[in-house]
Amino acid sequence: MKVLVYGAGVIGSYLAHVLCAAGNDVTVLARGRWGEQLKANGLRIRHHLQRKDTVDRPRVIGSIEEDGAFDAVFAVMPYDKMGTILESLAAVESPLVVLVGNNMSPAEMQERILAHTVCRKEVLFAFQMTAGRRDVESGVLTCERLGEGRMDIGALHGEPSVAARNRIDSVFGSSGCRVFWQPDMEAYLICHLAAVLPIAYMAYANGGTMKPTTAAQRKLAMSASYEAYGLIRSLGYPVLPAEDEKYYAPGLRGALMRAVYDVMAKNETVGDLIACAHCRNAYAEMEALDDAFAAVIARAPEYPMPSWNALRAQVPDRERLRALYGKRNH
Repeated sequence: MKVLVYGAGVIGSYLAHVLCAAGNDVTVLARGRWGEQLKANGLRIRHHLQRKDTVDRPRVIGSIEEDGAFDAVFAVMPYDKMGTILESLAAVESPLVVLVGNNMSPAEMQERILAHTVCRKEVLFAFQMTAGRRDVESGVLTCERLGEGRMDIGALHGEPSVAARNRIDSVFGSSGCRVFWQPDMEAYLICHLAAVLPIAYMAYANGGTMKPTTAAQRKLAMSASYEAYGLIRSLGYPVLPAEDEKYYAPGLRGALMRAVYDVMAKNETVGDLIACAHCRNAYAEMEALDDAFAAVIARAPEYPMPSWNALRAQVPDRERLRALYGKRNH
């Protein structure tokens, strides 16, 4: 299959590696110094937990006009930047476009792509369960993941077409990356922020890292996430992945998540690779997501969110955060 990955940050680069491993003809759209590194030295990834290095050599382009039609396109951009490439995605000759990553405007983005598309397209949404950080100067990406990674994917609402599902199955093939089909990606993407934002709040409250966090603060963050899932349910959305809120409640799953939080705090490298480096390097995206979720909270003003509000109050003001992180690039 001929596949385009539009965007080569941490997630896009690892996705390109997975698609290369599955035997696809992969093209990556990457610009700047990272694009130069990919062209000169290939896609070099250090897999942190797996203790191995890999090198792939996808085709690298700087604009869509440099190549022709594709069987599938994966757009992997920060939420605050995804809107700037929608017309370009509409102009790509491909029957399938997948928007990968945090997204609190999926319906609007889908509408804009389909309104300007040059051919019949289906739009899906996805979230990839991998993390890490890029060193642009060395040209090496350090990746944190379990197994070969996981991608949750689906249509905005309801089931995608059989053709789209078959195409995704073919694209991932024998890569080992687990693909989970979700029934409502709008709900999924809202739910994801219930888990992610409290971690970001902890990081910003502690100088961009989880290392100084206290056990009480991590407990507060878990309680904040649990409240947010309850809020989401109160608005009529399903919790997706199903029963994910149990990872933030008392019980076995909650104990597992507490252990993950503890590891992120005690091991700064792991905390950075999972979340904190992204919080520092993609502050504009996190600010946009914070605003978007605040709008969700405003839809249920009577719903109690004491832990969420207490944790959010620990975050420095935005002027301070922009001064610290606003000029960085993920």
